Amino acid sequence: MSPGPTTVPDFEESPSTISTHDRHGFPKEGHYSLSYWLQGVQGDPLLNYRTTPELPSSADVVIIGSGMTGTLIAYHYKERWPEKSVVVLEAREFCSGATGRNAGHCKPDQWRGFTKYAEAFGTEQALKILENEKQTWSALVKYVREHNIDCDLWVGDTFDVPVTPGIASIARNTFESFKAAGGRVDHVKVTYNPAKAAEISRIKDAQACYAWPASTLHPWKLTAQIMRNNLRKGVNLQTRTKVTHVTRSSKSPENWLVRSERGEIECSQVVHATNAYSAALEPSLRGLITPSPHMCNQIIPPVAFEGSKGLEYSYGVLIPEGSVVSINPRSSTEGSILFGGRNAGQQEFEEWLQEHPERSTDDSLEGFKSVTDAVKNFAESEIIGWKAKFNNHSWSGIIALSADGVPFIGQLPGLPGQWVCAGHQGHGMARIFTAAPGLVKLMDGCSWADTQLPEVYQITTARIDRLKKLRSQDNAAHGQL
Repeated sequence: MSPGPTTVPDFEESPSTISTHDRHGFPKEGHYSLSYWLQGVQGDPLLNYRTTPELPSSADVVIIGSGMTGTLIAYHYKERWPEKSVVVLEAREFCSGATGRNAGHCKPDQWRGFTKYAEAFGTEQALKILENEKQTWSALVKYVREHNIDCDLWVGDTFDVPVTPGIASIARNTFESFKAAGGRVDHVKVTYNPAKAAEISRIKDAQACYAWPASTLHPWKLTAQIMRNNLRKGVNLQTRTKVTHVTRSSKSPENWLVRSERGEIECSQVVHATNAYSAALEPSLRGLITPSPHMCNQIIPPVAFEGSKGLEYSYGVLIPEGSVVSINPRSSTEGSILFGGRNAGQQEFEEWLQEHPERSTDDSLEGFKSVTDAVKNFAESEIIGWKAKFNNHSWSGIIALSADGVPFIGQLPGLPGQWVCAGHQGHGMARIFTAAPGLVKLMDGCSWADTQLPEVYQITTARIDRLKKLRSQDNAAHGQL
């Protein structure tokens, strides 16, 4: 008889009471960062769960990463092959990476990225990318409702609000170009009257306002419910198990050996679902997926914004330099407001990261002064009626920058049996619910067309070669090796 489920107790954590910034206001290394989502689930046995005390010696498939991607792939794999064995390996706590650290949006881009995607991939693919995001949002909402999952799901209008005439002009041109190309806009409400836009959005300098259906949710709770269902179906979850290498099996060359600090597992298929960390384990992804820390801030709003007076919608506020401030009012719970995206303080943060490249995968950062100051300045200067009050909790998360701005999905070229679903560009919640089942279809021998995903998401030799050639040319132009 195999041993029963177990939890892993007494993992040491760095105290949260130590000073987290140096005398210049920059974050120190090595302290403990706790996201808003993880803060609320401390003590949940799933965080340090191990289905069996020891690693199994073999499995049909090993999935590396327990965030939304890895958990959903395990779910769809078991739906398709209930008899096969699945092991999910997580380096730290369950779902403690990007899924457990994001800003809580499932906001499908319905027009804003059209020009950028059309220039990079052509009109047809740009339309497919935006349509896929709508399909992803619909799939997520449908799943949550059908399975009655308690994850604070909110469904309503999300706003995009440009705050300068120049930004508003770019946004309008993009929207009109998308519509002229055949993009669906019947579900998007628009006003180009600044006074009306400010009244609707409560953003003082609003020049326009675009609204369409989207969601906010508790991403950890959703992922945890899916994983609990996976465990009931026989998935073996092993937290605190850092994978160090994936190599060919010496016993069966068609198989893979997944090596970790706790042992090794032989399997026929491996799935890389570690997003920003993918290139650290798989050399062929280096230069294609780059980790980039971003900050999120939880703000306790002033009394004037409590209860029925609070913000009612989620936001993407379009500010200069192509940046976006995301706003997620937690109206379904205690009323906190989460600020994410890329605000005016991000440039200083990125300059600091260039000086400290060893921190590129460090999500223990509890705050960065320029980013927090920018959130404070934005709230006080732009949100109509906001009075001076600023109780802030910050945390960091690592987003996966893709070399061409879209994910890498499919079998790794030259490595049959190794699969990847990563590089979500900080936008995974609007992509993973269709990307994960799409990957499982490919694992079953289906064609790319069967996935219904945009063709530019597929990882191919030609795509890799093209991106690495562009990177080499860019490095040569800048005098780099």
